[in-house]
Amino acid sequence: MNQDSAVSITIDAITLAFKLGAPLLIAGLVVGLVVSVFQAVTQIQEQSLQFIPKLVVAAIVLLVAGPWMLDSLVSWTTELYGSIPTVASP
Repeated sequence: MNQDSAVSITIDAITLAFKLGAPLLIAGLVVGLVVSVFQAVTQIQEQSLQFIPKLVVAAIVLLVAGPWMLDSLVSWTTELYGSIPTVASP
């Protein structure tokens, strides 16, 4: 394994992690912003009001995007395992 292939594998892994994490993070950010604006307008400062909507939206995003996320992860892992003979050869 040379340095170029190690860097390429690392970049692919980080890119995949960003792709898989982005839907959950963006949904949590949007819901957090909406709830924060609601709390500022109504002056309700309850901690569970932040947590429960984010949890529900994260579950919904996982239900909707979960198959795509799992398929992306499985295909990348299969590709990585398939490239072991070419990467490991001297």
